[in-house]
Amino acid sequence: MLPSRQTKSFLMRRLREIGVEPDSRHGQNFLIDLNLVRLIVDSAELGPRDVVLEVGTGTGSLTTLMAPHASHVVTVEIDSNLYELAREELINFDNVTQLKCDALANKNRFAPAIMEAVGTALASTPDSEFKLVANLPYNVATPILSNLLLSEHTPTTMVATIQKELADRIVAEPWTKDYGALSVWIQSQARAEIVRVMPPGVFWPAPKVTSAIVRIQIDPERRAAIPDLRFFHQFVKSIFLHRRKFLRANVISALKRHATKEQVDELLSGMNFPADARTEQVSIETLLEFTERVRAVAPDWKL
Repeated sequence: MLPSRQTKSFLMRRLREIGVEPDSRHGQNFLIDLNLVRLIVDSAELGPRDVVLEVGTGTGSLTTLMAPHASHVVTVEIDSNLYELAREELINFDNVTQLKCDALANKNRFAPAIMEAVGTALASTPDSEFKLVANLPYNVATPILSNLLLSEHTPTTMVATIQKELADRIVAEPWTKDYGALSVWIQSQARAEIVRVMPPGVFWPAPKVTSAIVRIQIDPERRAAIPDLRFFHQFVKSIFLHRRKFLRANVISALKRHATKEQVDELLSGMNFPADARTEQVSIETLLEFTERVRAVAPDWKL
């Protein structure tokens, strides 16, 4: 049965009771379409050995739907008022760990307490799988999704509500306006799809943008085929910083102090790139090969 609590009237009443309003600084837009809350859970295909990370507990509506189906849920909330409100909803679940903190220690790394809690839950469940399932605050969605693929505990699946513009970038193909570093980074090691596009009215308060549920399924073979994940991640980010420029200019800029223009031209020639090639035209497979050639020339390069 769908929970009745995550409705607009419930949220307005409960927040009024504790004397607070949704905080735009933390991206507090609550999903009030209960069927879509269920769709998020169903899309994650949770099983009894799954350890789930939820970033943005909110009132605990999504958490209470996931907990009965998972081994353990680690849920994170930065807002003290919502953290206390959710505690009341989650008090009877002994497989839920609530954390009150910022999910990110910095833009490139998760808060240590989160990875510690996830690691403890994984260790206590033999043959467990780690999944991210969350209604992500828009302002942290990109670093959350990106950083999890470099964290000490890598998820097998990520299901999240995010801004549609970001979802379009995640699933974009070469030669399209949305294709960029995030497209390459995620698709190089996962299969990504948009499950559902959601209008602003399914949230309260309604955001000014359209949202989407995205499902990202990690492909272990693709991931294992990347020799140095961190180098690939950083190099792709660097050459997409000015995505409309020619590829040659981007590579020269990225490799300054690490490779001469002559070395860059040799690298590009070896890949048979035309002189007018642009970064957004290059396929993921080609970028993977090109990155390895760059790494051979500048193994100590960092962004």
